[in-house]
Amino acid sequence: MKVLPLILGAAVLAVTGSAVAGAQTAGDPAKGKTVYARCAACHDLNTGATRLGPSMKGIVGRKAGSVAGFNYSPAMKAKAVTWNAQALDQYLAAPAKFIPGNRMPFAGLPNPQDRADLIAYLKQAAK
Repeated sequence: MKVLPLILGAAVLAVTGSAVAGAQTAGDPAKGKTVYARCAACHDLNTGATRLGPSMKGIVGRKAGSVAGFNYSPAMKAKAVTWNAQALDQYLAAPAKFIPGNRMPFAGLPNPQDRADLIAYLKQAAK
């Protein structure tokens, strides 16, 4: 019967490990505001104004390439994606890979925690 404690211990370890991994990818909006500072030169968040890039106001839940008055690349217009946490994460990791031919001259955010924080901030602030 020594196998049972070992199996239960492995199950606890698996659950605990998953919870810790999930906590690492949970976004912190306060930290996301700091990450957003990298975006603010090109993207408005609060007024809906177009700058070098389209406004991020209301980005979560919006279809890609849909802000009126912004001159999107054909690739962005053609991308059939609605911006949710998963799509934003993939795009922010590597914009040129997620939407080849898009015009955003940004290499991406390689740190998954930075992306999670930024997305949490966008969800909260970009309403």
